[in-house]
Amino acid sequence: MECIRRHYVGEPSPLDGALRRYADFFALFGDFSGYVDFFLLQDLVADDGKTIRFFHTFDDFTTPAVPKTVEEYLAYVLASNDFIRARNGRIHRWVNSL
Repeated sequence: MECIRRHYVGEPSPLDGALRRYADFFALFGDFSGYVDFFLLQDLVADDGKTIRFFHTFDDFTTPAVPKTVEEYLAYVLASNDFIRARNGRIHRWVNSL
């Protein structure tokens, strides 16, 4: 998500090449907010709509991509499960609104 957010605001990320190759796809959503709204990913973004809610410590792509301790792993699992439950509820509400 952070790489996609950066793509929309023109900031570098490790996925620059791939995201640029699919720029036409990302353009369909207009901006990062449009992308988040279309895929119902609001639960991965803070209330400001611009800050990613990471599942564990993130420091500009310098921290390990996966948890390294039991405590980090458990926090990651809890955050991941919270996101899944929240997004499932969001999808359910969206389907019921059709």
